[in-house]
Amino acid sequence: MAGSLQEARDGKPALLIVDDDALIADTLAFALGADFEVHACESRAHAVALLRQLPQPPQLALVDLGLPPKPHAPDEGFQLIADLLAHSPAMRIFVLSGQSDAANARHARALGAAEFIAKPCDPAALKAALLRALAFGAAEPAGAPGEGGLIGDSAALARLRAQIAQSADAPFPVLIEGESGSGKERVAQSLHRLSQRVARPYLALNCAAIAPTLVEPTLFGYVKGAFTGATANKPGYFEDAQDGTLFLDEIGELPLEMQAKLLRVLENGEYQRVGETQRRVARARVVAATNRDLRQEVRQGRFRSDLYHRLSVLTLAVPALRDMGGDRLLLLEHFRAQYAAQAGVAPFSFDESAERAWLAYPFPGNVRELRNIVIRLITRHPGRALTAAELEPEFDLESRAGAAPPARDLVAEAQKELERGGFSLDETLQAWERAYIEAALKLTRGNMSQAAKLLGVNRTTLYSRMNTTEEKEQ
Repeated sequence: MAGSLQEARDGKPALLIVDDDALIADTLAFALGADFEVHACESRAHAVALLRQLPQPPQLALVDLGLPPKPHAPDEGFQLIADLLAHSPAMRIFVLSGQSDAANARHARALGAAEFIAKPCDPAALKAALLRALAFGAAEPAGAPGEGGLIGDSAALARLRAQIAQSADAPFPVLIEGESGSGKERVAQSLHRLSQRVARPYLALNCAAIAPTLVEPTLFGYVKGAFTGATANKPGYFEDAQDGTLFLDEIGELPLEMQAKLLRVLENGEYQRVGETQRRVARARVVAATNRDLRQEVRQGRFRSDLYHRLSVLTLAVPALRDMGGDRLLLLEHFRAQYAAQAGVAPFSFDESAERAWLAYPFPGNVRELRNIVIRLITRHPGRALTAAELEPEFDLESRAGAAPPARDLVAEAQKELERGGFSLDETLQAWERAYIEAALKLTRGNMSQAAKLLGVNRTTLYSRMNTTEEKEQ
């Protein structure tokens, strides 16, 4: 809190440093402290807790991949990148790590990191890179002019535009589903812009960005003396939104207790400020978004079934960039022109091989990843015509999450089972199927659509296989 107030006085941009080596963290803070208001953390949990306390998230983050409890593996750092972007999609994340092999660098960038810098590094070069990132601004991942704020003419985007137009003036809640970086908030803004509520307030609250204990007073407000620090009456988001739109991002992060209170508002419009008995009536339309599969969250007891059904009266699925065909070129053209103009340099171009590679790449990080690649190419190759070979280092081509092991390994395992005896083909196939489904769900954090893609089946088939497996186990 104090850091943010100091930032306001000094005009310094805020920088989050996450590194479990205290000497490195202190050295970075000393080297960068003249230009940035530094917040240092030693773990992912500490970083997330700090962000929830700050009134505004830092514009920049500098994170290590090797963090406790697994400092010799990149997993915790990869998860931190996802956590930071869930908290603040506009944050520019730099990875500074000794685990600097090409696969780690590519995967970190695919997750949404702006850049990967190997340790040790030159502090002056690091400072220049951070300041350069600020110069590009904090454009929305899917921010773009055009119809409804969405760029593209693919069939998938056309369907989404039609659904937005049909749902814009309906009085019901809307649930927006889509992968991280695909532009769910842009869809929520489009719903508001195309509705009769356009002249009324549009408020957005990221449920992952605030501490669980602060969700209720933030949503519903509080009265003076309701808790320590409540020195005056304060309205919440529902009150401030009036009869406009209230966008609840990362709705899957909402604590169960608050889910019950939100359900009450959606059912009868009633709520109370914390610490008062007077009933108030909410008039705002609720639009929620998630990159999780809430059906799976319901099955696992982490999300209320009644709230899910209430929120999903109208559901909009934001397409992944890999399903948008030539829109990848339209987005390239948009961001290339935008950031070349910002940097005051000539834009790069692609030869035929690079254009084919661009269209073939699935962009697992969606529009956010595409935007970050464009920024890096503008910075490194202004005015140049790039080939596929020069473009390839930007792609996370080595990540094959969810891929099946080679057939020869499966044959060896089967041979061992047969030699040991007691082999049951049916039970073994069920076990393999269950293991692959569980692995896919773990890799995608419960997102059924993404899990189905990893397994090479459609979502309905995956539901069917899960139900069949559950019945056989019972």
